[in-house]
Amino acid sequence: MNIKDIKELMDQFDASSLREFSYKNAGTALNFSKNEQTLPIQPELATAPVVELSHPVAPLEEIGTESVVVAEGDLVESPLVGVAYLSPGPNKPAFVSVGDQVKKGQTLLIVEAMKIMNEIPAPKDGLVTEILVANEEVVEFGKGLVRIK
Repeated sequence: MNIKDIKELMDQFDASSLREFSYKNAGTALNFSKNEQTLPIQPELATAPVVELSHPVAPLEEIGTESVVVAEGDLVESPLVGVAYLSPGPNKPAFVSVGDQVKKGQTLLIVEAMKIMNEIPAPKDGLVTEILVANEEVVEFGKGLVRIK
């Protein structure tokens, strides 16, 4: 098995929903796992006290949805499963921010998969209207990352 075959297997594994994969043949053994990432345990949230309101509040049905704003632009989706990084390193500025003008090919963020840092490029020139992920968020294949108008 040559390096090209191994890279192709890695790409297929990254794009799949499999969590682990093993391959053995004539002295060659490969093991892939997506289970190395551990998420921090969230402490239990305290129960909020009940507060009596001095004035009535409109039911949700009456409020309406006019104030909901959806950012314009084309969605840039994650090409693989991994961890999103919005900057090139700790204490470094973000690659892009909402309102930034970007050029086609400019790095928007990085998705780390299997210890490989994959730069996600802008598919076109435009304006960043929305960033849909948080730094160090685990992203799935096809998840929206950024919107560019």
